[in-house]
Amino acid sequence: MFEKILIANRGEIACRVMRTARDLGYRTVAVYSDADRDAPHVRLADEAVHIGGSAAADSYLRVEGLLDAARKTGADAIHPGYGFLSENAGFAQACLDAGLVFIGPPPGAIEAMGDKALAKRRMIDAGVPCAPGYLGAEQDDARLTEEALKLGFPLLVKAVAGGGGRGMRLVREAGEIAQALVGARREALSAFGDGTLMLERLIDNGRHIEIQVFADAFGNAVHLGERDCTAQRRRQKVIEEAPSPVVSPAMREAMGQDAVAAALAVGYRGAGTVEFIVDADLKHYFLEMNTRLQVEHPVTEMVTGFDLVEWQLRVAAGEPLPAAQADIRITGHAIEARLYVEDPYAGFAPQTGTVRWWRPQRALSAGVRIDDGIVEGGEISPWYDPMVAKVIVHGRDRNDAIRRLRAALENAPLLGLRNNGRFLADLVNHPAFRNAAMTTTLIDQWQDSGEALLQRPVPADEAWCVAAAAFAMQNGANWRADSVAAYGIPLSCDDVIHTLRVRPGRSGQVQVGLGNQHHTIQILRFDDGELRYAIDGVTRSAVAVMHAGELHLALAGTSFVFHEVSPFPDKDSAQDATRARAPVAGKVTQVQVAAGDTVTEGQPLVCVEAMKMEMWLTAQASGTVVAVHVKAGDQVESGALLVEIEI
Repeated sequence: MFEKILIANRGEIACRVMRTARDLGYRTVAVYSDADRDAPHVRLADEAVHIGGSAAADSYLRVEGLLDAARKTGADAIHPGYGFLSENAGFAQACLDAGLVFIGPPPGAIEAMGDKALAKRRMIDAGVPCAPGYLGAEQDDARLTEEALKLGFPLLVKAVAGGGGRGMRLVREAGEIAQALVGARREALSAFGDGTLMLERLIDNGRHIEIQVFADAFGNAVHLGERDCTAQRRRQKVIEEAPSPVVSPAMREAMGQDAVAAALAVGYRGAGTVEFIVDADLKHYFLEMNTRLQVEHPVTEMVTGFDLVEWQLRVAAGEPLPAAQADIRITGHAIEARLYVEDPYAGFAPQTGTVRWWRPQRALSAGVRIDDGIVEGGEISPWYDPMVAKVIVHGRDRNDAIRRLRAALENAPLLGLRNNGRFLADLVNHPAFRNAAMTTTLIDQWQDSGEALLQRPVPADEAWCVAAAAFAMQNGANWRADSVAAYGIPLSCDDVIHTLRVRPGRSGQVQVGLGNQHHTIQILRFDDGELRYAIDGVTRSAVAVMHAGELHLALAGTSFVFHEVSPFPDKDSAQDATRARAPVAGKVTQVQVAAGDTVTEGQPLVCVEAMKMEMWLTAQASGTVVAVHVKAGDQVESGALLVEIEI
């Protein structure tokens, strides 16, 4: 039995665990790093303990710091969430040694399935189909390269201790092997403290389908159906749904039986997920077992009606599973969209900054759920994953769920940072998604092919005109008498500049002209983020925030940032091939040039890592390196000058 739970995690999963724990009468303890001092999960908990610096290695990955926080607060159980130490057998054992209940599987099961190579060997022994690969102990680059060439391409280089896409690289030809090994090993060491790698032949054009399993201490184990997680970018999930649109009842039963057998084989207890890759012939191959709760668990909750965190707590408290296999039914269709602070129209580059508007309650209705870990006015730092919220919907069927999801994304815009909200809404409406024709690599292929879905949306004329009217109002025009001559307002959005003609009129109206288009606009309300306006006699609403001379506007499901163009532009803000600047705040992982080096256009200069992504800065023109201002291991701010080149 336990009474107080320490959640050894942060963000939306920490908040999500706390809510169920409170519903069941448990007290909760949050832990936080320097960067998370004012984070929502800290405010939500009954108690909170500071555990170290902003870097995960200095806080959320410090086992002794977490155990000390439990001692200080009297917590008698620890929930690891997902990521960080959730699949670390040593941490699970340390909790047990300290007399704490670890709300997860036994250390032996984590060790057996957490090591991806060991887990795959067990599945091969059990007769579960697996993709060809190399699982050997010899880890030198020469041996790994030799095995990669034997396997053929495409293939995946994977960290054996990996998860969440960390420590994974896709290799499509022999020339990419060396860099993939270096990058995967470095990322694996940083994220998991273990650089051991395995190789796996990629099932090209496959679907990623996983089975949710649960087991208790009495030998009972069940599966709760499948989740389709095929929509991915860079091997990380974007959209998940349950049930899968391609899985038949017979296929669900076969995969479910394999998954339950895998759990029982290692003495599993608690929540786990067995992941499969499914080829074009709907044959499934074991990928790995995640010995924790998954990010996408809400879609299973939506279609089964069960609270999986509640199941975790009951099993950890020594109770039997709340339901038998015959009691589990799948009803309707659920879809989860991961809201990332990243720019899908610039290679999914992560973003940092301040949340200017975030009020998810505007989107809540029957069948809509939003799990988040951010708050309006909060800072998004480069230290952690760029996923800040999950929008989950449940409908009577798949089309119903898609429609609800698109509406929820439109009704709950995130302003202040570039994010993938519009991309998500477009993705679930794309023929490839609607027709269940996605593959795990399709989005990455779209990046190379110039797919329209990944082209940056441009503001419609109405958005430009509404922005001009809002700036006129904010600039103190006071809706001057219509005898006053029209004047121009030069506005910029995504490097496009338009000068709009504004003529104040009667009764608070303003005439706005853009090219040959002219509209009559009346701002009815512009307060607390609500922009209510009438355009040519039609009243509409938008979300808008004016901050530091910028208008953040969410209109018709798309967000834009407008600002007035200064007659005195900042020369440092322009594209400058002689200066390579950090695209985002993060950590410098590699520096490949030195002062005096000659470089050619496109040559890699510096690699900056932030939010689970490595971004390479390349030379924009040929020249000579004049100065390098950073070294590997340095933390840099967004826009920091890294390399100077004379061209």
